[in-house]
Amino acid sequence: MKIAVIGAGWAGLAAAQRATETGHAVTVFEMASQAGGRARELQIEGLALDNGQHILIGAYRETLALMRRLGVDVDAAFDRRPLELRYPDGRGLRLPPGPAALVFGLGVLRARGWNLRDKLALLRAAAGWALAGFRCAPGTSVDTLCRGLPPAVRELMIDPLCVAALNTPAEQADAGVLLRVLKDALFGGAGGADLLLPRRSLGALLPAPATAWLQARGADLRLGTRVQQLQPAGGSGWLVDGVAFDAVVLACSAAEAARLALPFAQAWATQAQALRYEPIVTVYLQAPGARLAAPMMALVEGPAAPAQFAFDHGAMGATPGVFAFVVSGAQAWVERGLEATSAAVMAQATQAFPAGTWPQAPTLLRCVAEKRATFRCVPGLERPPSAIAPGLSAAGDYVAGPYPATLEGAVRAGLAAADEAALAGGAGRNG
Repeated sequence: MKIAVIGAGWAGLAAAQRATETGHAVTVFEMASQAGGRARELQIEGLALDNGQHILIGAYRETLALMRRLGVDVDAAFDRRPLELRYPDGRGLRLPPGPAALVFGLGVLRARGWNLRDKLALLRAAAGWALAGFRCAPGTSVDTLCRGLPPAVRELMIDPLCVAALNTPAEQADAGVLLRVLKDALFGGAGGADLLLPRRSLGALLPAPATAWLQARGADLRLGTRVQQLQPAGGSGWLVDGVAFDAVVLACSAAEAARLALPFAQAWATQAQALRYEPIVTVYLQAPGARLAAPMMALVEGPAAPAQFAFDHGAMGATPGVFAFVVSGAQAWVERGLEATSAAVMAQATQAFPAGTWPQAPTLLRCVAEKRATFRCVPGLERPPSAIAPGLSAAGDYVAGPYPATLEGAVRAGLAAADEAALAGGAGRNG
């Protein structure tokens, strides 16, 4: 079969790999000049960094499996360590290695910054979530779900985990989606909550290996090519700018997929167009000779303190002296402007860490804003399904599924869409 994949982000590359591996002739169309989508490599002052600091967790099993199929040495590519939410003042939670439920209990009991009442309250809440099958009433916000938890637990664990996983503030975030993330990460098996901190740029982790793998197997990659029109072909299949394909995977953005699908799938396109987005800002700082106490550190967010996490690239095994400060749920800061956000992060960096952390004041490398980083994962959100029409599937972190907008969600959607398109396209040919 001839399969077209429109979009070469992580979902599109996953779809193209799966379709190629199962014996189909694949053509990939990507409007940008490079693959990777919203998780791609940038060149900043001669350094291979990313358009936003990303991490993986151990529960991202499909993403890790895809990397291995592409020839990536996952063990060498990541600094893998147990989940740790460590703050500059020493407070925080660290999970020891071992069986999931046991290590969560031990980690909570050993956490610093919570009194015994705080710890028992969190353990009771977690036990209740587990007994309920990590489900809650539809339309419940994270703020409502966690209303009975002590402020210290909210500040040091729930709120930062929520904004990191869903890129949506707790008072506006879907509790059901967060519970699914917690189930798979904290209670889904040993190592599911492990942090995988990349030692290489995102481009080196998946887009570059994927494009090399696809080209070596005869796939046609057309970068810098925006598809103008998608039409049903007579009988079966689809025309992509007039060229016939048996099946098509729309792995571009929701807005671009809606544009292409609108003439023949208005209901689907309207649902995709209705999604609203939340930005993420990454502020890269340079401070030669500086080192944080851990490769990834949590920060207390505040009116003048935008970032929730800081990453030490040198401690991760990448470039020493480079630091990434991440502002998730960043709409208010984007509205203030990137210059103001950068200044606030630089002030936060010097104030949040102990004296002596910075041998010299950090300087700004680049402030990178991904203004449509993820859809806003609000309660009751109805996401568009992957199936659009026979032989036409959507792939992306925004399609209906159990996960928020994550790399794992994108990869899973790409794999599923490739399988759906191949089945539907094959049925059309046989019919």
